[in-house]
Amino acid sequence: MPPLTNADDMNRQPRIALIHATRVAIDPIETAAKALWPEAETISILEEGLSVDRQKTRELSGDMLRRIVDLTRYAEASEADGVLFTCSAFGAAIDRANAEACIPVMKPNEAMFDAAFGHGGRVAMIYTFPPAAAGMEEEFRDAAKERGSDAEITSYFCDGALEAKRAGDDARHNLLIAQTARTIEGADIILLAQFSMAGAADEVRKFTSVPVLTSPETALAEIRRRIETNQ
Repeated sequence: MPPLTNADDMNRQPRIALIHATRVAIDPIETAAKALWPEAETISILEEGLSVDRQKTRELSGDMLRRIVDLTRYAEASEADGVLFTCSAFGAAIDRANAEACIPVMKPNEAMFDAAFGHGGRVAMIYTFPPAAAGMEEEFRDAAKERGSDAEITSYFCDGALEAKRAGDDARHNLLIAQTARTIEGADIILLAQFSMAGAADEVRKFTSVPVLTSPETALAEIRRRIETNQ
């Protein structure tokens, strides 16, 4: 965050740019922001082409990397104090954007991973968007190594849930994820990988006694910390 220089700046609300690759991720993080940091101003930037194009390739292309960096620059030009991406399939590109930005830029799941390490070494992750899994697993292993954790992650794909969400059938989306959670054995913690899955948490908890973490709440708390401490 730039230094405060006058009374108007000191009274200005902090502004968070939320960058989405799918519209189903918007409501969960905006709801979390209103509940956990109501003083902050949020602006949502939607670029659905990223999600469409990401499904067509196994690896992040140079074009997608440039688009992520350009979106971050746009957020900076919009006077954002921090940027939070809400799609889990662009980790390496978001790292590049963060390295080049003058404000904090966060991947959607890094805060959730940090929280998971405190629950034990057997981490289960449910995901609904196939391109997100490999990158998230790599991010998890990198984070575990950096923090000296021996935690291991096992991923579980929930087929049909994302399609139900996109069709507006939240009840089916939540039930399918809960049913997937019920099949998980021996886990210390269950992660719901994507922001769009956050609304399923209460239903999942009916099917399992294992603690459940979602991305929006942990991410919002961490981007607030980084903005307020200028990190």
